[in-house]
Amino acid sequence: MSQAQKKTTSRRELARNPRFEQVSPEVGELDEAALDDSMRDDPDETMAMLADLTAATDPKLRELARRLAGRLFLEISRRGPTRPKGVGKLVEQRYRPDAGDLDIDASMEAIVDAGGDPRRVDAERLRIRGWVQPGTALCLMVDRSGSMGGKPLATSAVAAAAVAWRSPVDYSVLAFGKDVVVAKSQDVQKSGEQVVNDVLSLRGFGTTDLAGALMVAGEQLGRSRAGRKVAILLSDCRSTVEGDPLVAARGLDELVIVAPEGDSDEAEAFARRVGARLTTASGPSSVVQALADVLS
Repeated sequence: MSQAQKKTTSRRELARNPRFEQVSPEVGELDEAALDDSMRDDPDETMAMLADLTAATDPKLRELARRLAGRLFLEISRRGPTRPKGVGKLVEQRYRPDAGDLDIDASMEAIVDAGGDPRRVDAERLRIRGWVQPGTALCLMVDRSGSMGGKPLATSAVAAAAVAWRSPVDYSVLAFGKDVVVAKSQDVQKSGEQVVNDVLSLRGFGTTDLAGALMVAGEQLGRSRAGRKVAILLSDCRSTVEGDPLVAARGLDELVIVAPEGDSDEAEAFARRVGARLTTASGPSSVVQALADVLS
């Protein structure tokens, strides 16, 4: 783990936020009622503060903040549509009453063996043609290059929670700066709360390996058997290391980009060049709807 990931924040530094003394009046304390009031007044600033509290030097306060952040961010993520539907397709399936039309060709041998008596037909050998919704696999890439804390960190954590909610059995989460950290692998089970806390434990560091992140996303999605595989890039798309992000992006089945509102020019240009869909988010409270929009 890098020094950037290990860095903690002192109580004096946290006190620069005007809401901090209300939320944490004493060392080791976190007033949930005051936090609720703050969420009603300014949800984005409150979630940004909570993200910073998860790196507090005070171990008791840090643990309380992590526990609350995991629960709160998952709750925020449940707003809006839960899962992208994907495109249905007609496929051969095992026989189920009223699930589709009988596939005569695929079932002919069972029908012939029954000698024309419907009562003797082995239903296990019958096949139907029915519509199915293919599964959707998601891979979220969050940009942790440069200075990542407060609102950007909270936005990344809420995005991770939203992805975990939308595709709970088939998703991965990557964090990238000068290297790529796999916070959650595509084929490894992990609770949504743990994924959120793992993202919150990451702090900004160094350069931006955009190509590397896109390549690892392709590798993660390659482990899935889902009919639809979507890579989600949460970034301003400024690459600062060697590698060709255009080539890496074009190797993905589907790429969507969520860029910071007011700082999306380079992301828009990148999206046009690779054929990705793009939207923007102003902070943690808007990223859930941004994901719903871009994944629909």
